[in-house]
Amino acid sequence: MTLPPALDDLVERPTGEAMWRGWRQRCPRCGSGRMYGRYLKVEPVCTQCGLALAGHRADDAPPYFTILIVGHIIVPLMLMFEQRLQPPDWQHMALWPPLTLLLCLWLLPRIKGVLIGLQWARRMHGFGSEPH
Repeated sequence: MTLPPALDDLVERPTGEAMWRGWRQRCPRCGSGRMYGRYLKVEPVCTQCGLALAGHRADDAPPYFTILIVGHIIVPLMLMFEQRLQPPDWQHMALWPPLTLLLCLWLLPRIKGVLIGLQWARRMHGFGSEPH
């Protein structure tokens, strides 16, 4: 159900819950509708509650945070692996690039969902009552 803009401004939007719903790749308002039609393609409108999702402006933030997080996971693991086992270079090349790629691909849509949930909860970038 879509509220009129005057009433929507009065309704509290829980930030943590909206971000968790985004992590789960669900609509930040209802938590039922799917956020993505494809891998990173945001649905224009939630199929369950009718929230217009097209106004989000996640832009470059999801890749930035994904690289930041993955780097803080992979680099310490790589250093520990090297210091403890001292494996040959081919083992490093067989392990770290695929692990890095898989972790990036898994995290990216979730982080984008979190940022879209945050924008919705804070009424940022097209999720408020102001015109686009």
